This record gives sequence, C-alpha cells and structure tokens, in this order.
Amino acid sequence: MTTRAKSTKTNASKAVVKKAKVDALRIEIVHLEIQRIQSDLDQPRKTFDEKLLIELAESIKAHGVLQPITVRPSGGNYIIVMGERRFRASKLAGLETIPCMVKEYSGNDIMEVQIIENLQRQDVEPTEEAEAIAYLSEKYELSEIARRLGRTDHFIRQRLKLAGLIEGFKHFVRSGEMSLKQAVKVGLFEPQEQALMLESIGEDFNAYLIDRLIQEQSFDLERAPFNVENKSLIENVGACVTCSFNAANQGHLFEEGKMICTKAICYETKKRKVFTNLIEQAKQENILLIPEIRKYWVSDQNNQLIISELEKNGIKVYLLDDLEVIEKPEEPTLELLKEKYRHYDYTDEELQEDLDEALKEYQEEHQTYNSAIDNGFVKGIVFHPETYRYKECYAMIKDVEASDSSSHAIPVSERKMADCTPEEQIIKIKEREQRKQHIENNKLFEQVSSEIREAGYLDLDKALSKDEMIAMTISLFENNVGYIQQQKYYLEFFGNTLKMSKEEIYKDFRTHFKKEMFNKLIRFLLIKQVHFGESNHTNNLTNIAFYQAMKGFYKAKMESTEQEFEKETQTRAERIQQRIVKLEQKGQGAE
Repeated sequence: MTTRAKSTKTNASKAVVKKAKVDALRIEIVHLEIQRIQSDLDQPRKTFDEKLLIELAESIKAHGVLQPITVRPSGGNYIIVMGERRFRASKLAGLETIPCMVKEYSGNDIMEVQIIENLQRQDVEPTEEAEAIAYLSEKYELSEIARRLGRTDHFIRQRLKLAGLIEGFKHFVRSGEMSLKQAVKVGLFEPQEQALMLESIGEDFNAYLIDRLIQEQSFDLERAPFNVENKSLIENVGACVTCSFNAANQGHLFEEGKMICTKAICYETKKRKVFTNLIEQAKQENILLIPEIRKYWVSDQNNQLIISELEKNGIKVYLLDDLEVIEKPEEPTLELLKEKYRHYDYTDEELQEDLDEALKEYQEEHQTYNSAIDNGFVKGIVFHPETYRYKECYAMIKDVEASDSSSHAIPVSERKMADCTPEEQIIKIKEREQRKQHIENNKLFEQVSSEIREAGYLDLDKALSKDEMIAMTISLFENNVGYIQQQKYYLEFFGNTLKMSKEEIYKDFRTHFKKEMFNKLIRFLLIKQVHFGESNHTNNLTNIAFYQAMKGFYKAKMESTEQEFEKETQTRAERIQQRIVKLEQKGQGAE
C-alpha cells in the first residue's frame, strides 16, 4: 500500500519519507518527492498514449503505485531509469511522492537497462523498438537479444531491417499508413534505393506503388543464372543463401522459403561474373557461345552491347537464326506435370495420358540430342542476353558463308540496301515486309474492334463463351498480376514459352484452359481491388460488395470477428457515456 508524505517547504527537508525493505534482495524502496525526479532526456521511449496514461492515473488514484519506479542519483535529485509511464501517470493523479528503487548505474548500463525494459512492454512503438534492438545488436548477438526479450530470431532480424528505414518511411509506419510487413520489405533495400522509392511516391503514401517498386527492384534467386550457394563467385561477398539481403533470411516476407534478392548492385555484379565466366569457358573449350537473339531484335540496345562485348573478346557471334540448336531435354515426371498444371482441374487419368505423351517426346528428343555430334553438330552454350541464364546444347551453323559475311556490330536494318550483300538484301526485304504486315495487322485489329463496339457487343444477352473467358483470363493475368504474385500463384501459367510465338502461346493455353483458372483470377482481382485507409465495408461500394460476397464462404468466421469488434465498440461507447455524464454533472454544479 502506498503511503503519501506531506510536502515540506524547507530546502533541507529529507527526500525519503518512507522506507521498506525487501528482505530477500535487500533493496530499499523509498518514497521520493515527485518534484525532485526528472525524466531522462536520452530515454529510448519517445511516445506515450495519452488515453492510456489517463486510465493509469485513475488506477493509481484508486490503488496507488503498485510497482516502484527505478531512479539513479544526479546532483541532489534523481533521474528515471525505468518507470517513465508510471511517473507521468502519478503526476496526472496528483501524487506528491512516488515509491522508488534508487540504484547507481554507469552510462552504458543505463541505456541498456532502459532499452530492455521498454522492449519487454506490449505497447512499444515498432520503429522505437527497432532502433532499440539495433542499439543492442552492437553489443550482443541476435540470438542473445532474442533470448533476453523472449522473441524469435526472425523477429529480431525483421526489426533490424525496420531500423534501417529512412526517416520518410518511418513516418509512414508511425502514422499507421504503412504495414510492418511492407516496411520490412522496404528496409531490405539500401538507403539510396529507399530514397528513390520515397521520391517516386511523393508526399502521399501509396501502398500499391510501393509494392510495384519493390517488385521492380527484387530478383528471384531461384531463377538466378548462378549457384546461390557459391561463396566465391565474387570475392568477399559470400553466398546468397546466407545474405541479409535475401528475403528468406528475414522471416519469409514474400512467401515461405522464397529467396528474393533486394541488393540490385550485388545481384547484377554476380550476373556479370556469370557472363564473363561463359566467355572464358567458350574460349578455353572452343565451343559456341550463343545469345538468345534473333535478327529481328538485333538492333535492341542491350542486344547490341552483348554482341559488341562478345566480338571484343574474340567470340564469333551467331544468332539463333544462324543456327540449328538442340538443347538437352528434361525428363518429364508426374510431379513436374502436377506442378505445371496445378491451377487446372486435371484428373489422375488425364495427367497420366499427358505424362505418357511427354515421355514419348522426351525419348525422341533424347535420341536426337545423343546423336547430335554424329550428325555434324558441335558443343555450345545458349544464354539469355538479359538474365544470363544458360543451357548446354549442340548447334549447327545453317549457312557458313552467309554467317561469315554478316557484321552484327552494325545491324542489317540500319544499313543502306547498296551496302548489303545479296543475302543481307533479302533479309532487309523480309524484315520490311514483316514490319508492313505488322502495321497492317494493327490497322485491322483497330478497325475490327471498332466495328464490334458499334455492333452492340456489350448488349449481347448471352452467357460468356469459352473463348471470351479465355480472353478475359489472359487479359486479367497480363494487366493485373504483378511479378511476385505471378511467382507465388501462377508460376508456369503459360507453360514453357521460350520458343513459342504469341499465337502459339494462345493456342497452347486454349488447349489446356480450365474454367477454374478464370475463377481464380477473378477472385484475385476481387481481393486486389478492395480499398483501405478511410474506406471500409460501410462507406465504399466496392468494399460493400466484396464484404457481402465473402459472407457466402466465411460467414461464421466473419460474424465472430464482428462480435469482437462490437464488444470493443460497446465498451468504448459506455466509457464515453460515463465521461459525458461526469462532465454534465460538473456543468450543473458550476451553475
């Protein structure tokens, strides 16, 4: 029970009004005058909920301060080490003294004790918590911090990334506009990259834009052209699997076990090393190094850089059009097919039929691959000019004379007809015709689309046809599903399209189309289009429709959640009503 001391007007009055001894620990609890106690300006806790302080003050008025605060002597007065919130609430409650434990601390010990005490609270503000953990990480291993705070290693690592946010993003976290998960994702990037993101979104927070920027600057390590376990690819860099910029090491931010790199400069450096290694391998083993570039795209700036670098290193450049390429086939398995068609409602019989057909094709391709050397092919490596992902292959030059006479450094399309060989003139004529055909197709599509609109297509009173559903499915996928969502939910959506034209991709997709895929994309869009912030299920039409639709699937769970919120709302309403009644009574008394 707290004993309140009478205030004294003399400067020589004793600070100690009452002492109690805790026999087990031999720690003295003294009651000090509140006016002689000061807050620590270096206290790591900066934010205090005024509403909660008022509630604590009411409790202190009724029951006293049940747990003493901890202070340290300072020039005849005292500075708080632990218990700032209880101290502030006691002042609000009008107390003149407060129970204290007086201890001596060195400078470093004070900060550490305050940090650990604050971090063990339930209501600590996330960015303050993150900065405090970052301070402790300078002295302790992550596992030791996790043990002291009763947290997991993943939690500590995520908070350290949160501490790495620049101030602009910390402001969005403190204001509640930015979720902690998204904040930690941004914290994976270096400050310079964060600054560019912040500049891109302007003054108003935009969660969707941030997600898109994260996607654009993230790299799927499972699709990297290098071995992510290689510690020596780049000197003093280490392996990706243990890197702190690998999202899988920060608590599975993208999805469980998904390795996403957020350090662009490191990823690009390793990619570059793969390219230089391929050049060295091609020179040492005298094998063909083949960029996946066709003559139609040879004038692309990035493709020109690749071709130029190969030629500078003495590598004879052959484009895909110059060669007949046989890649090593991958043996199909039932597991691979299940993964490929996991979004389709295939029966076991249908999967087995596809597997039997795929195995026949594999045996034929494998036989062709094994006999490639005997049929005049040579060893080669084919690589993608942007990702540098590569495969071993066999290749044969289609027309040696034409290939030797071609100069890929200056594209055929950029040379005058008079400066081209007869073979190159044929290429230019074909390319021009292709371009004309492309323009004609543009005009045809535009005219047909206009005619369809005028023909009353929108007013058709018919159910959607299969082809309309296919068109809508592809449109939704192409225009609404970002890279990360594609990797998470729709991997192999179109299958292996490396050697397929757009029309071939469509035909293959149509063959394997299932209505369930359309349904899944519609549901993905429903979830994506809901609005947060100031919009909810009572004031926004999109949200209202979504909320009601979900009741058809999760009615019991939603009603349970609604009841929890209703209970909190009712409690708050009763408390407000009590305050209003008190204020009204005070008003009447004043009259």
